[in-house]
Amino acid sequence: MNIHEYQAKILLKKYGVAVPRGGVAFTVDEAVEVARSLSHDIKEPVVVVKAQIHAGGRGKGGGVKVVKSLDAVAAEAKRMLGMKLVTHQTGPEGQEVRKVYIEEGCDIRRELYLSLLVDRATSRVTVMASTEGGMEIEVVAAKTPEKIIKVAVDPVTGLQPFHARNIAFGLGLKDKQVGKCVAFLQAMYKAFVDLDCSIVEINPLVVTGTDDVIALDAKVNFDDNGLFRHKDVEAMRDEAEENAAEIEAAKHSLNYIKLDGSIGCMVNGAGLAMATMDIIKLYGSSPANFLDVGGGATKERVTAAFKIIMSDSNVRGILVNIFGGIMRCDIIADGIVAAAKETSLRVPLVVRLEGTNVDLGKKILAESGLPILSADNLADAAEKIVSAVKKEAA
Repeated sequence: MNIHEYQAKILLKKYGVAVPRGGVAFTVDEAVEVARSLSHDIKEPVVVVKAQIHAGGRGKGGGVKVVKSLDAVAAEAKRMLGMKLVTHQTGPEGQEVRKVYIEEGCDIRRELYLSLLVDRATSRVTVMASTEGGMEIEVVAAKTPEKIIKVAVDPVTGLQPFHARNIAFGLGLKDKQVGKCVAFLQAMYKAFVDLDCSIVEINPLVVTGTDDVIALDAKVNFDDNGLFRHKDVEAMRDEAEENAAEIEAAKHSLNYIKLDGSIGCMVNGAGLAMATMDIIKLYGSSPANFLDVGGGATKERVTAAFKIIMSDSNVRGILVNIFGGIMRCDIIADGIVAAAKETSLRVPLVVRLEGTNVDLGKKILAESGLPILSADNLADAAEKIVSAVKKEAA
């Protein structure tokens, strides 16, 4: 689960992570009031107006502006609220800005990068830091990998002061900056573990003119499997930032991710789903989604999955690929037939079934009266659906 920058800073601040003062605003008037509260007696405050969406690259898209008056705050808030902010992560359609974060200005002397994430290679929480703050870490890794510092943390001992000092020295911090970095990183690690995070990224982490170490931006993602322990965090979910089909899929315990292709996929098992998407690409088309119905799906869940696929206007064909182990092929077939009839199937449908009750499943499909193409294996299924979609488009 993702949250907004302002929410991330609220959580991190509770753990002692240093963040600038700020407040969220949903209207222009609220933005001005927040800026006024930050400026105190200063008539010309220096504040930052930040669009709040679940995507990076906001600054390049015009979603982050430094201003020096209340009038400028009002003008920028008016411009941002309701705009479609386009970044490299939103795609060309952009994301509507529904709220802005007003934050006090900062005397920036250095910009650094700091994150905590779960490294699958070591099966440990890993600290990743770099002197190249403000840049995308993927770019740094590709062009100057030597500038990335990594420290894997043993889960038995947790993050120790020497880990944090090594990071601080590696970033070139000196004197009291080191102590502040150590305290910052220890607080950040405690938040990561306590809140079941999957990533906490501070980019940039800034060193100020008074040698403070502050999180100028913050991105926090959570492991969905741990959310039952954190109802306060779960309440921060902003469904307006999420794909409607993905929200609906979650209600039915379906693992669904929308993609930009034209062939809808319904598969049981994440590995088989990945292989199915790969072979669709191999035969010259692109998947419209990742959808894993799970090993113990019911007829109702399969029906819901089919409806979700059909709700995507980009879908020009559907490939169902089921290997029945725990999942029975006849249940899949019943769900497909029910959903196809309810949604008035209007695109080519190819089904490949193997495993438990496969003959019964194929019999149900054959006797349904629906124009369903049967496939003998995965390659045959991919070839048939790609050909059918191209034929329909011709």
